[in-house]
Parts: sequence; structure tokens; C-alpha cells
Amino acid sequence: MKKRTIKKIVTGRRTEDGAGVKLVRVISRRDAKEFDPFLMLDAFDSVDPADYTKGFPWHPHRGIETITYLVEGEIAHGDSLGNKGSILSGGCQWMTAGSGIIHQEMPKASPRMLGLQLWLNLPAKDKMTEPKYNDLVQSAIPVACDAQSKVHIIAGTYADQQGAFAGQHIKPLLLDVELQPKTTWSLPVPHNDTVFFYILSGAASFEEDGELLEARQALLFTAGDQIEVTTGEQAVRFFVMAASPLREPIAWGGPIVMNTDEELELAFKELQDNTFIKHKNIVL
Repeated sequence: MKKRTIKKIVTGRRTEDGAGVKLVRVISRRDAKEFDPFLMLDAFDSVDPADYTKGFPWHPHRGIETITYLVEGEIAHGDSLGNKGSILSGGCQWMTAGSGIIHQEMPKASPRMLGLQLWLNLPAKDKMTEPKYNDLVQSAIPVACDAQSKVHIIAGTYADQQGAFAGQHIKPLLLDVELQPKTTWSLPVPHNDTVFFYILSGAASFEEDGELLEARQALLFTAGDQIEVTTGEQAVRFFVMAASPLREPIAWGGPIVMNTDEELELAFKELQDNTFIKHKNIVL
């Protein structure tokens, strides 16, 4: 069994998106080939509502899935399928944009807003699939616990437990992992899957005899069958993302990700012509 080592460490950059939401763009377009099929990861952590309450007003997506996971906070949302509600602490919104969806995400003032949004690419054959929305509340997300670890299984399978969602187009493993101090934890993974972690808090070593790595870093791993994590004097919390790469061409324009420039141009033309939405239940 080959242990994985760290191939790349990414710290991301502070930026603003939407109507003025402050966040860290951890991975983005320049990283898409190495992190395939993951396209983008945004991390947000603030105790100041002014950083995020302007939110992300109505905007389109096509060709991707967006996965928003909240450790703490509240985000109100609505979309062109007629879905509306709130993502609450410990919950997850899994949206398949497919052929096209328009939605908004409006964070509410909270003691702390802590979470992630992950963009997952869709295979070429599924780019124009019917849009879908999945609301994964905290109580629906299984948790595997022992004396040293607590693993929230958002998607995929861990320790013979099926997560809250399986994924219909790409089937990722998504875990929120909490480890106690002075703990060693290992994760078996398919040899050639893309695997990366994002450290939410604390510090740990992610390879044999490796240095302790602090929070707010993403770690991309080499190929291999297992990843081993060792904590020091403090606890650590990190997010696991793993999936089989697509190895398909990417044509990316803002919130739309297709395979060719022609498909991308058509999407923006349809936005202008008001023919972008193929499945629409409400008038925005």
C-alpha cells in the first residue's frame, strides 16, 4: 500500500465576490488541471457581518455543481427551480446547475460565518443535464465517531457508512474531519483519484515525519492508496475532497464552465436572448 505525500500546498488569495463578500479563493481556474474534477474552492470565516451580508444576488450557472457546506452560520437561498430556504450550521446545499440555473445566496448575520463552497465539474455528457437541488440538513449527514476522531460524511463512503449524498454525475468523497490532539488517522483512497484537503482549524502533519501545517491551506496529494494524518498538541479540523479526474477540456467564463469555446459563447448568447433557462418553474 503506497502512502500519499503532499504534491502541492495552496494558500489561496483574499478577494471579494458577489455584491462584496470577503472570502479566500483557495483554488481557481489556474488550478483546474491539477485539481480535476474540482474547479474552485472558496473559504469564508468571519465574525463581522459586514464581510458577507451583501451576499450573492441572482446569478447564473451552467455545466457545474456547486456544493456549499456551513460549519457555522446561515445562508438564505432561492433558485429558478422554485427552491428556497436556508442552509444552517452543519448543513450542505448541493446544486446541480446542469443546463442552466439562476440562483442567489444571501448570508445572514451570525456570530460566526464559517464554511466552504466547492465547484465540481460535470462530465461533457452531463453538462446539459436537468438542474437539480439537494438540501442536506445537519441531521441527514452521518457522523462516524471514536475517542480520537469525528467524521461528518457528506458524500461517498467512509468506514462502511454511506454519506448523505452519493453524487449522480461525479461521485466524490467529501468529509469534514475533526481529530483530537496526539492522534494518528488514516484514510484509504483509490490510487489515481484526485485528493486534496483544506485545513479549517488547528495544525497537523499530513505525511510521515512531515512538519505541522497550519489552518487555511489546501494540500494536494500525489497518487497512492492511503493518507495518514498526525496531530500534535492541538486538535485539527479539515475538509477532505476526492474524486476521479475527468481529463476533459475546460472552457470557463465566470459562472459557466463548458468544454468548448463555442458552447461557452452559446451560453452567454442565451443569457442575452433570455433563452438560457431550459427548466423554469418561477419568474424571478
